[in-house]
Amino acid sequence: MHSNDAQMLVLTVLADGPLHGYAINTAIQELTGSRLGPGSLYGALSRLEARDLIRPAGTDAAPQERHRTMEITDTGRDTLRAELEQMNRISQAGLRALGITPA
Repeated sequence: MHSNDAQMLVLTVLADGPLHGYAINTAIQELTGSRLGPGSLYGALSRLEARDLIRPAGTDAAPQERHRTMEITDTGRDTLRAELEQMNRISQAGLRALGITPA
């Protein structure tokens, strides 16, 4: 899985509300049928936090990343919306090209 895909999955599941690392991966598994590897998950969390797209929720100051509860920021929501809209346009165009009427 590409690192941008992992980041999109993390943002998508955090859009529903704050979660810690294990719960994030469980939500991703429910959504996609597979889990992210630890490197992919925690790498995505680190990159998203560095870009201010997610942050520790409330006063969570757990020292280990896997125990920290993370939440999406307003910038993260805006980024997710823009990416999903672009993916939707691409999906619609691909379905039309295949002769499938998009829903």
